[in-house]
Amino acid sequence: MNKLIDLQLFAAETNITTTSDLEPAISVDFTSQIAENIDELRKVLGISTLEPMATGTLIKSYKMTKENTPDQVGEGETIGLTKITRKLAWQKEITLKKFRKVATAEAIQKIGKQKAINDTDSKMVSELQKDIKKDFFASLATGTGTAKGTGLQAALANGWGAMEVRFEDLTFDPVFFISPLDVATYLGSAQITTQNAFGFQYIEGFLGLGTAILSPQLAQGTAYGTAKQNLRGAYIPNGGDVASSFGLTFDTTGLIGMTHSPITSNATIETLLMSGVQFWPEYADGVFKITINAASASTGA
Repeated sequence: MNKLIDLQLFAAETNITTTSDLEPAISVDFTSQIAENIDELRKVLGISTLEPMATGTLIKSYKMTKENTPDQVGEGETIGLTKITRKLAWQKEITLKKFRKVATAEAIQKIGKQKAINDTDSKMVSELQKDIKKDFFASLATGTGTAKGTGLQAALANGWGAMEVRFEDLTFDPVFFISPLDVATYLGSAQITTQNAFGFQYIEGFLGLGTAILSPQLAQGTAYGTAKQNLRGAYIPNGGDVASSFGLTFDTTGLIGMTHSPITSNATIETLLMSGVQFWPEYADGVFKITINAASASTGA
């Protein structure tokens, strides 16, 4: 009887909030949402799969160049060789991005867990998405192809024509990246139906040319176009030793790793988020910077 009483003295109090009550629920929800958003973007970009890579792996973009144009020869004469080279345009390391924040006990008590933890987590996730998009647009800006036209429709049409020449031996799906300001200028008050993926708005079959992805990160007057088949995606897996070392919750792919930890020394809840997702064009010469020239007053009339 005495032993039973001793055990009861050391038993955990009822209704204690433990780490398991807090962590997997919040982390699983966020990792699932982010992974789904990234997967939606992958599909919109036409990328069949994301390749797992170790941190520090070099991702590379190339340029195909025809070095010469041999003269045509007569019947029975030796045909001159056409030399095609594949040169490195740029390379960069794929790196693991890490984000951390804390919510204090006072903040949780004052405004509740939803605002103090979940809402601020959402903001941190949006910053992660911005970083992924920023890196992607920076890689598009390294494209060496060019096209231009007066007004949005003519400029994109000329970009489409340039892609037809570059990818003449490939059945490809064009994708354009455009500032919403250019679309608004072109459409005026006309209503359009857009879809959303990873914070992007996109339009399928825009102007009959291909998929248009809209982003305010792009400067008005400049768009980019390429073939979906020219785009690649990779990520640093957040499972395995990384997950076990830091107690990360991750989806089946390991695209995103996240954990929430109570820090008793300062009465805070810490959020740790890790991701190494990267999108880029395989061939820089397959990306066209499209300049949208404004129509003159007389042309507009």
